[in-house]
Amino acid sequence: MTRSTATRRRHERGLTLIEISIAIIIVAMLFSAAVMGIGSLTGAKAKGAAGELAGTIRSLYDSAALRGKTCRLVFEIPEAKEEKATRYHAECAESGVTTARDRDTALRDENSERDRARRSNRSGSGNGQERRSYVASAGETVSAQDLMEAEKQRVESQSRFSSFTSEEIPPRELPSDVRVSVWTRQQREAVDSGVAYLYFFPQGYTEKAYVYLSQGDNIWTLDVSPLTGKVNIVGEALEVPR
Repeated sequence: MTRSTATRRRHERGLTLIEISIAIIIVAMLFSAAVMGIGSLTGAKAKGAAGELAGTIRSLYDSAALRGKTCRLVFEIPEAKEEKATRYHAECAESGVTTARDRDTALRDENSERDRARRSNRSGSGNGQERRSYVASAGETVSAQDLMEAEKQRVESQSRFSSFTSEEIPPRELPSDVRVSVWTRQQREAVDSGVAYLYFFPQGYTEKAYVYLSQGDNIWTLDVSPLTGKVNIVGEALEVPR
């Protein structure tokens, strides 16, 4: 065997190994894409997220009843055109509070206020105002107006919601390809972008609600029972009651 022949065979063997490596990489990429495609077709992520959310709802229902406070699950839902993930977390007030009967109007106002706050934060401007303290010092006279304002502030502080977390109720972020919409008895239509709330009350009940989670053509509805807080997961989109 001549030297040139041996060299040529070694080169051919080397090229074959490179080609095999490339083929393996291509097969791995195709397999990964196929797995992701199958997951999208079956809605596996949405189904898993539905199970986790059902557990969170039940835990927050129990927490509100045991703590004697009004709590709520806050959904932050991006616009459909935004490639962002839906997030949700729990909040509780210092006491039991009621909610607006016209939730649609309240949510529009809430979203407008959030937009104004974001624009204000981006521009670096703030109102610079601080709440005045109406606690009287020795020798000072407090007017009736001051007393009324102090009571107003006390009521507002009691009804103000703040973040609440526990081992069973952590903040979560859903996969970006899982879409969410929320309907409660106080709404005419399901909310599919912006902020949405599901309230839990200290008397041991919540709102009648449907939470929809979809991925591709697959959709699951979380049917929340108001009297027990139990969640029934249905493999279809339940129609909003009229």
